[in-house]
Amino acid sequence: MRRIKKEIKDKAIIIELLNTCPVGRLGTTGRDGYPRIKPLNFVYYDGKIYFHTAKEGEKIEDIQRDDRVCFEVDLPIAFLRAREHPCQAEYLYRSVIIRGRARIIEEQNEKLFALKRLLEKYQPDGGYGDFPAANLAKTGVVRIDIEEMTGKEDLGDGQIREAALQALASQAALPITIDRQ
Repeated sequence: MRRIKKEIKDKAIIIELLNTCPVGRLGTTGRDGYPRIKPLNFVYYDGKIYFHTAKEGEKIEDIQRDDRVCFEVDLPIAFLRAREHPCQAEYLYRSVIIRGRARIIEEQNEKLFALKRLLEKYQPDGGYGDFPAANLAKTGVVRIDIEEMTGKEDLGDGQIREAALQALASQAALPITIDRQ
């Protein structure tokens, strides 16, 4: 990480981001050698990322060809308005970047486990019933075995930082806009 002062050193903050961010972005290498990024729903559990997918398509082809992947989540916190000149504008955020190996899950118990964790994250009130066997057979599940995970944040300084932390604590609709004093 180039700017060490922005590193999130508290692993609990990184895990909280992974548990609460609704969208992650998967980076793979396409057949043509160009990087590809796909937004997706995901769940972090016990040091691994799980997501569901179609059983065929670009993501699956890319993973079969090269299982090395990158995964990213970010939480926009605030936009800090410029007052006197444009260079004063800032964007406050938290983010996590993961490097690892993607594995296509074929074993039914692990697939079911991952799909249940996804539902618990996105529909915590329950009410979704059991998984029909026919649907389970048609659904792809991928696990990312994490090799490296880093977090980064910019929460500003002084009163700006306090406002950003208050917005995070109150779980206000993010991002917020903060005027410079």
